[in-house]
Parts: sequence; structure tokens; C-alpha cells
Amino acid sequence: MNINGKKKVKDFMDNTDINIINALIDNSRTNSSEIAERIGVSVTTVIERIKKLEASGIIRKYTAIIDQSLLGRDVTALIMVSLEHPKYNDGFVEAMLKNESIIECHYVAGDFDYLVKVITENSNRLERVLNDIKSVAGVQKTKTMFVLSTLKNDFSAKI
Repeated sequence: MNINGKKKVKDFMDNTDINIINALIDNSRTNSSEIAERIGVSVTTVIERIKKLEASGIIRKYTAIIDQSLLGRDVTALIMVSLEHPKYNDGFVEAMLKNESIIECHYVAGDFDYLVKVITENSNRLERVLNDIKSVAGVQKTKTMFVLSTLKNDFSAKI
């Protein structure tokens, strides 16, 4: 059991499942026959295992990873946010989910309550996003860090 009281599906996975997941992490467009050849199982096995992994929730979705800088969105900031009281959490989360410039929002432990990742096209837009965050009920303080360069940005950890 994990901290949420749910069974850890990973406990029921074998090396075949892990190899399939790692192949999909490398490239989710890899077809079943390529994965089967790569890990030494049948195509049918790969297809059945992928369906099982999707049904169990381990594979949540497939997506494209976009180079934001090529689209003119090359300003990235990490904003730490502290709320006055936990009663403001729901409203804050709702506001973060609505803002398309906010690509990540994490509830964290420590001196701040949330860590928010923002990607925008320029500092003026970042200023508007920051002001939007500060205007949410209960926001007590923020601390913003500009990302100068990204050394590693994996989207899923291999198993």
C-alpha cells in the first residue's frame, strides 16, 4: 500500500511491463512490433500489456513534447507561493488550473505551499501571470526565480 491507501500497481509488474514502459517513455509512438522485437516478446503480448497498463492507470496519457522556445515562449520562471491559510487551497488550485501559462503546480512542504512553473513569451506576460497569482484570495507572498537554462527536463522517470 502507498500513502494514499491504494495498492502499488508496480508491485504486480514484471520485467516485461517495465521494458514496455521504458520503451514508451523513450518514444510513445514506437509501435508494438518494434517494442516486441526490442524486448523479445510477441506483438500480442505487448498489445495486451499496454492495454493492462493503461487500464491500471500507470499509463495515463500519450502526448507530444513541444519545444516552447521555437514557438516564441522562451521565458520560464519558477514561482514559490505561500498562502495565508489552508482554507484558500481549493481556490488557489482552481485559479492555477485555469491559467494556460502555468504548466506545473506542485503542493510542497517547507517555507512555501506551492511551486508553480510558468512559461511565457516575454517578461510582460510573466508579469501579468505573476499579478494573476498574487491576486488569488489567500496568497500571502511569492518568490520568483527565472530559469536561465535547463540542463535536464525529463517528463517521466524510467523504471
